[in-house]
Amino acid sequence: VQLVESGGGLVQAGGSLRLSCAASGRTSSNYAVGWFRQAPGEEREFVAAIRWSSRTTYYADSVKGRFTISRDNAKNTVYLQMNSMKPEDTALYYCAAGNRLITSTMTWAAQYDYWGQGTLVTVSS
Repeated sequence: VQLVESGGGLVQAGGSLRLSCAASGRTSSNYAVGWFRQAPGEEREFVAAIRWSSRTTYYADSVKGRFTISRDNAKNTVYLQMNSMKPEDTALYYCAAGNRLITSTMTWAAQYDYWGQGTLVTVSS
């Protein structure tokens, strides 16, 4: 599985951005795609994930109600729509995918087998 992110950039607080993650290949019924982010000096944290087969979504509390994850089966692409953005959303955002994810492990970075190169999101105050 190869993942290519796009859509990062600079946005003012309160604004919106949409990240895309184009994926090639998937194999199991437990296939899921997630977004993680890492701010300078911080650990990588879970943002959102979507199970491909059921479209079940998962969100970190910090983004719930502001971010929406979705997928386009025809384009093999996952999107992260980010609204009402805050300066604390500034980070390098990574797309990740895995074939062995279950609900209880969806937020665990170590359970994802494939990672993109990351796209930088900067929110100015």
